[in-house]
Amino acid sequence: MPFEILIREAIKPDIPVLVQNNKALALETENLQLDYDTLFSGVSNALKREECHYFVAEINGEITGQIMITYEWSDWRNGILWWIQSVFVRPEYRRKGVFRMLYEHVEELARNHPEVKALRLYVIRDNNSGIDTYESLGMSDS
Repeated sequence: MPFEILIREAIKPDIPVLVQNNKALALETENLQLDYDTLFSGVSNALKREECHYFVAEINGEITGQIMITYEWSDWRNGILWWIQSVFVRPEYRRKGVFRMLYEHVEELARNHPEVKALRLYVIRDNNSGIDTYESLGMSDS
């Protein structure tokens, strides 16, 4: 059954879901148990920062995935590098285009922002599924 994926910037009422997703992400990718209160404060503060933006994917009003961008200045490029972080798609929605929509949204924003010179992210070396996904979107190892 096809469904529509809506991408939007995260807002304050989304914080509990973002926190739960980040906890799941840390456990899944690095076997880390993050402290809820610290993470709640971290996500809350991220939403207030100019250099940080969370975007969520919604299906039927339910958040199914997320992506965060932060940026840094590059003197080598005389512009901004956007770092992709806190990428998570709920397991039951993986391989359904959720991450692709999130990434394409960020990529489009970057293309329309003249100071953005590149998108970057880190991926754990043995995260073969993630690596395959990123490569399928045209990303390359640098």
